[in-house]
Amino acid sequence: MLSDSPSTGADAGAGAEGPVSTEPEGAVGLSIYPVTGVGEINPGDDLAALLVAALAPGPSVHPPVPGGLRDGDVLVVTQKVVSKAEGRLVELDATDPDAKRRLVEQESVRILRRRGELLISETPHGFICANAGVDLSNVAAGTAALLPVDSDRSARGIREALEHRYGVSVGVVVSDTFGRPWRQGVTDVAIGIAGVAGVIDLRGTADAYGRILDVTEVCVADELAGAAELVMGKDRGIPAAVVRGVDPSWLRPSSVAAEIVRPPAEDLFR
Repeated sequence: MLSDSPSTGADAGAGAEGPVSTEPEGAVGLSIYPVTGVGEINPGDDLAALLVAALAPGPSVHPPVPGGLRDGDVLVVTQKVVSKAEGRLVELDATDPDAKRRLVEQESVRILRRRGELLISETPHGFICANAGVDLSNVAAGTAALLPVDSDRSARGIREALEHRYGVSVGVVVSDTFGRPWRQGVTDVAIGIAGVAGVIDLRGTADAYGRILDVTEVCVADELAGAAELVMGKDRGIPAAVVRGVDPSWLRPSSVAAEIVRPPAEDLFR
């Protein structure tokens, strides 16, 4: 456990570490904590180290997550800070109306739809999204952020750094904001994962009435990303959140590319 005190094991979460749970045995619940105090991320920064510094700031500072980061937690990190740390920033001439379009086309393997300045494209990752994930928000003027080259690899890198350097075993989700066909508004989804399931397959299990489920597969990684966004927000400068209390069976080797991206042959709309 990465913590601001030496307490571990059964003592974690008790006394000064945080409130003792009074939930009945067997109760299921999640706690979600925003990771504050990270600061601005720049190309080349050690993102894992900066997250650790925020999560365990020292005995004189109250940590944003009770007890610090613990084994079994899931750390959700926004794509924007991952892209910044990995140097996925490019200059963009704001006076050139076609500059963003050219950049989106450069970051796409194909364009599916166009409407004005909006392009729906497929990225090399297999994502179908607006403007190939090219983002001008929360970056310096004249700059655009691109998606990580391999978001699963980015998640694995953060997870391995936390485990090897700080002795804590967690799941990691790299999240980004996506729209959804046929629905208004946006939500955060997982574009990279490590150590936490992408999809939980419930086929062959029984529902509450004893009927066998034939098709149900739950994208828990997207649900974790969306839940974490509720405490991070879009305009608060909070780049990460810790989700505590996930089912231990979800903590396993995983990949967005292998589990979540739908193959074109199974897509009714391509």
